[in-house]
Amino acid sequence: MSTENNILEASPRSTKTKSELNKLRSEGLVPGILYGDIEKNISLSVKKSSLDHFLKTTNFKSKVIKITIDGKEFEVLPRDIEFDTLTNQPIHVDFQKLSANTKVVVWIPVRFLNEETCPGLKMGGVLNIVRRKVELSCPADKIPSELIVDLASREIGESIHISAIKLPDGVLPTIKDRDFTIATVAAPTVVKEPEPAAEAAATETDADTEAKPAEGDKATEDKKDTPDKK
Repeated sequence: MSTENNILEASPRSTKTKSELNKLRSEGLVPGILYGDIEKNISLSVKKSSLDHFLKTTNFKSKVIKITIDGKEFEVLPRDIEFDTLTNQPIHVDFQKLSANTKVVVWIPVRFLNEETCPGLKMGGVLNIVRRKVELSCPADKIPSELIVDLASREIGESIHISAIKLPDGVLPTIKDRDFTIATVAAPTVVKEPEPAAEAAATETDADTEAKPAEGDKATEDKKDTPDKK
């Protein structure tokens, strides 16, 4: 099974029971299903090592890939993947067959460029990322791999909204009622600490206060030390 050229090879499966599925997984295969723009859903299995490759190297659930089953090729979008709660290994995967008219909703990661030259960050500002992914409604053939935010000219106090990101034709955010924030270049937060000199002076004053007797005590001591006059 190969992952060359964004192709994932799969095999049809006929498993019906839980024990059959467990046996399939013990053989290094992950059961799945293909649905969507096809006459009938197809039960399939993919090699776990091949699936792991896609999970590690792509934004898996928003990346159009090709699946081959018995020599027939399908353009698909991974829609859901289930992991074992104990081992965190994939145990089931769903794929949606796409067509030219298919519209999908996907989460697309945001990538920030030129942080090292951003004027606001160079002056001590902090990049406050509000959204690391944005949910988009896209035609199947126009799904962007990532959304780019260029920080090259951003100053302290600026906000970057979704309207600042150029989207492909036909691609729209699922949030339509506002120009929501992706990130801000926030002013640095400074915590003012007590000055060392002031702390030292306060410590010395406390020490002097503890060392000096109270006025009443001093008068008593002076009286005791003064000889009686007859």
